[in-house]
Amino acid sequence: MPYRFWVALLTPVLAMAQAAGPSPETRLTNLEAAVKSAQSAGDNAWMLVSAALVLMMTGPGLALFYGGLVRRKNVLGTMMHSFILMAVITVLWAIVGYSLAFGEGSPVLGDLRYAFLNNVGAAPNADYAATIPQQTYMIYQLMFAIITPALISGAFAERMKFSAMLLFTVLWALIVYFPLAHMVWGKGGLLNAFLGGKIPCFDFAGGTVVHISSGVSALVCALYLGKRKGYMSEPMKPHNLVISVIGACLLWVGWFGFNAGSALAASALATSAFVATHFATAAAVLGWLLVEWIRNGKPSVLGGISGAVAGLVAITPASGFVKPFPALLIGFIAGIVCFFMVTAVKSKFGYDDTLDAFGVHGAGGTIGAILTGIFATSAVNDGLKDASGKVLPLGLVDGVPGQVFNQAIGVAISWILAIVGTLIVLKICDVILGVRVTPDQELDGLDVSMHGEEGYNLDS
Repeated sequence: MPYRFWVALLTPVLAMAQAAGPSPETRLTNLEAAVKSAQSAGDNAWMLVSAALVLMMTGPGLALFYGGLVRRKNVLGTMMHSFILMAVITVLWAIVGYSLAFGEGSPVLGDLRYAFLNNVGAAPNADYAATIPQQTYMIYQLMFAIITPALISGAFAERMKFSAMLLFTVLWALIVYFPLAHMVWGKGGLLNAFLGGKIPCFDFAGGTVVHISSGVSALVCALYLGKRKGYMSEPMKPHNLVISVIGACLLWVGWFGFNAGSALAASALATSAFVATHFATAAAVLGWLLVEWIRNGKPSVLGGISGAVAGLVAITPASGFVKPFPALLIGFIAGIVCFFMVTAVKSKFGYDDTLDAFGVHGAGGTIGAILTGIFATSAVNDGLKDASGKVLPLGLVDGVPGQVFNQAIGVAISWILAIVGTLIVLKICDVILGVRVTPDQELDGLDVSMHGEEGYNLDS
């Protein structure tokens, strides 16, 4: 048939098909929606995995790490400290904690808009994480709230009543953790550099909120409760370093969710935080072992795992702001300083911080927060911008020496809140319940006296 016949025959059909199909504008809109949905799905998947990794840091990570470091008669009681907080803090967080930390309220505490998780659902909260459900953000932040008071338990291990520990945790979270989390990460918080804080302090993943608060509070607890019976006169060596090594390795792996997850997206910033975390930890291990080898003649396994935790702690506030080689330097410095904190300084002042929560978390968090002000750079994190959208410089390496001062103010506020708040909470607990076990209970061990069971049944 002639060409004109086919043209005449198919033209109406083509016209109808074209009319029935979506317009270019519609197709572009659909494509944009599909891209946005794919990004949200990827970010949400990463954040849920990160939340699980952070929970793994408490149990089994911290439970094993701390559990192996105490004497055999206290292994279950020590591990129970980490385990029970996974339940207690979760319930408190759902009722009021998330709202006090991330509601808008005042510069020091959020309001009750999210109490009982009201209006916390599938819709994102653009102020905090624009590509994931607010419920995902909420559950991720919960995992930080769980591990923080669990870290404190390393200072009072082997001598605090279980009932007092529970009351202490609830009150400490209300008085110390939730306000500090709001000040650093909440919208309008006093120290929040990215959401309207009057004192712009950088804390990517919790150097002040988690480690300084827990480490300094741990020192206060150690001083308030006093020394364990027989401290410095009887051997109190770790009963099972094998499980402590397993715990330390789980902490190292889980910390990628802690730090890289704080990018709140499956992004290049998450990659940078991941790399910084790993490099700093490796350098801290070497730093700790080096000075221990020189001083004691042998590098110990306990020293190696302690150095790893020191590096993880110190890089936490800086992880989303620094390049890999400054991360190595931060970790190396932390390994050396924390070694002397748990040996020379602890020995000189004679306080009984059972598992060195202050020497590692308090000191390491302080070092990391200050060094963040030196090495933070917009080449890694371009999130701080002026009103016109121009990316602003961050730390000393960017030509902003004043940021070191801002970091010091943030550290000072964290220290003061931790000291004052912890003293108040301990006094309340002491009046209501009494905080310390009896001498006989301490002699028997907390496994039997507090829980009626033993970690190892050697007769079976």
